[in-house]
Amino acid sequence: MLRAVGFGDADFTKPQIGIASTWSNLTPCNMHIAELARDAGAGADAAGGKSVPFNTITVSDGISMGSPGMRYSLVSREVIADSIETVVGAEGFDGVVAIGGCDKNMPGCAMAIARLNRPAVFVYGGTIRLGAQRRDIVSVFEAVGARAAGTITDAEVAEVERTAIPGAGSCGACTPSIPWPRRSRRSASASRAVPPRKRSAKRSGPTAGARARRSWHCFAPASGPPIS
Repeated sequence: MLRAVGFGDADFTKPQIGIASTWSNLTPCNMHIAELARDAGAGADAAGGKSVPFNTITVSDGISMGSPGMRYSLVSREVIADSIETVVGAEGFDGVVAIGGCDKNMPGCAMAIARLNRPAVFVYGGTIRLGAQRRDIVSVFEAVGARAAGTITDAEVAEVERTAIPGAGSCGACTPSIPWPRRSRRSASASRAVPPRKRSAKRSGPTAGARARRSWHCFAPASGPPIS
């Protein structure tokens, strides 16, 4: 079976290196990962191993956000981790290179690597170049908010949206790597029952925003092409 996928006699004596690619054309974060996977495979082969590429899924938080599709986002992280672990474990690879570039496939790759406990490298696919006038995906969010506030026009929103994301790479934004905690009706009611003065006292110290930022990871926009 291995000869059918390209193994020669000498390859059976080499360490097999799985190349886990998160390529898809669903999102710019991953549209270029296949090229990086080919380069990683070539590097493994040149170093005396035998690369075996395989793929896993990805979803786009940015596209599914605000819709029922977002319910699948965190689940996809587990699917990605499980799928990489399954392939590497089932095929008995001696090592693995995992390449990711989006909010859930990067931790998914890392989780699989930790579970497998064998030689591994994670490669970040790189960040999107800035768009016109140094715009990024956050510029789009801000433009939508400004339109809702009535401070800019539909045409101005469209111009930002069309020029903010020029090509491949992860979006330059701070995004949550864990889900927001859900407040119960009981806790929400209790909060409303607290008099304003006491409620302010309870909020002394780190603000809710500061606490939230601790669970966020940030991708700073790059001034050059995606990092490879």
